[in-house]
Amino acid sequence: MTDDTEVFNAADPAAVDKKTRKADRVENRRLAAFKTVMASREGRRYVWWLLEQTGVFRSSFTGNSTTFFNEGQRNVGLMLVADINAAAPELYIVMLDEAKDDSNV
Repeated sequence: MTDDTEVFNAADPAAVDKKTRKADRVENRRLAAFKTVMASREGRRYVWWLLEQTGVFRSSFTGNSTTFFNEGQRNVGLMLVADINAAAPELYIVMLDEAKDDSNV
């Protein structure tokens, strides 16, 4: 049986650099994909819906254990907000304006 797992040596600067560069490439691709979503009105409408569903704009406190579930959902929403700020902060205001317009329909 062969093991295809590469051993990572955290004491090796070259190995750390290689792993860091790979992680940066993966993150850049992820944020580029998210920016593509935010570039369309339909994508922003969906992201806004997700933000509403995750409870980012409301309190998660219920006074019972449901608070823990709500905080988990809210944490996902906060990660989404962080992605907006990293990938397309200029489109956040556009999304807010569109959501306001959509609510008046």
